[in-house]
Amino acid sequence: MEIYQLKTFVAVATEGNLTRAAERVFTSPPAVSAQLKALEDEFGVRLFERSARGMTLTQAGERLLAEARRTLSAAQAMQAAAAQIRGEARGQVRMGTVSDAVALRLGEVFVHLAEHHPGVQLQLQQLVSLRAIAAVRKGDLDCACVLHEHADIEGLELRRLQAAEIVPVVPQRLLVGGGLPPDLAALAALPWVTTPPDCGLRVHQERLFAQAGTVLEAGLQADTEVAVRSMVAAGMGAGMMRRDQAALLEAAGQARVWPGWSAPTWFCWISSPAALAAPAVAAVRDAVAETWV
Repeated sequence: MEIYQLKTFVAVATEGNLTRAAERVFTSPPAVSAQLKALEDEFGVRLFERSARGMTLTQAGERLLAEARRTLSAAQAMQAAAAQIRGEARGQVRMGTVSDAVALRLGEVFVHLAEHHPGVQLQLQQLVSLRAIAAVRKGDLDCACVLHEHADIEGLELRRLQAAEIVPVVPQRLLVGGGLPPDLAALAALPWVTTPPDCGLRVHQERLFAQAGTVLEAGLQADTEVAVRSMVAAGMGAGMMRRDQAALLEAAGQARVWPGWSAPTWFCWISSPAALAAPAVAAVRDAVAETWV
């Protein structure tokens, strides 16, 4: 049994088709068939049912697929450990994001990694800021790009990338006579699109309501910046968002920024000392820093 045979097995199970699996592992369909037959002969079980519709895992194949994936994961971990001993940046890095890829310049980060650290694979997961910070603390993420107003986070490395501004935005549909609410109380009285309690935007929203002398009530809720923008643009309620995103809605005639309130914040990159001990995570940090410089 060889590692490349297990990769072929997983590829066929994923694609359900010999031709697509062959493309996935950069070989030919006859070679894929030969590798599967070799595995079946060695294991003494049939891995797939072959039909005109494609390749379907047998019951034995389903059980062995989980083992194959664990074996491949262990092999990758060993390669990454060996690379770390040599001081090379290699392996998968799990990074949380709270915004769109363009705003975070992630395209440039990927290009930098491909040129300088081709062995580093960056996996992105979108989630809200406070949830991303908690995930980095727990080790569920290696690093994250978040919106954070303070200059540090206890126990984590934080690098400020760019200043941002959070503003309240009123959809066109909720404007009375084409005008904006005259004061904070009137603004707070509108229907609002809220975010989860562990979202940085929610913190600013609650501050606005406190200054208006009222309490933010549960209502429509969005769990990403993209969802907030979409719901505000659709006229479902007022919402909090970055000024650059609000400007896009204004340009499209979908909403207007309420000018009497704003909150400063920062795009930040964060990681933990434990995660940064891995050269791959340090390489991502350097790529992000280089991109934003």
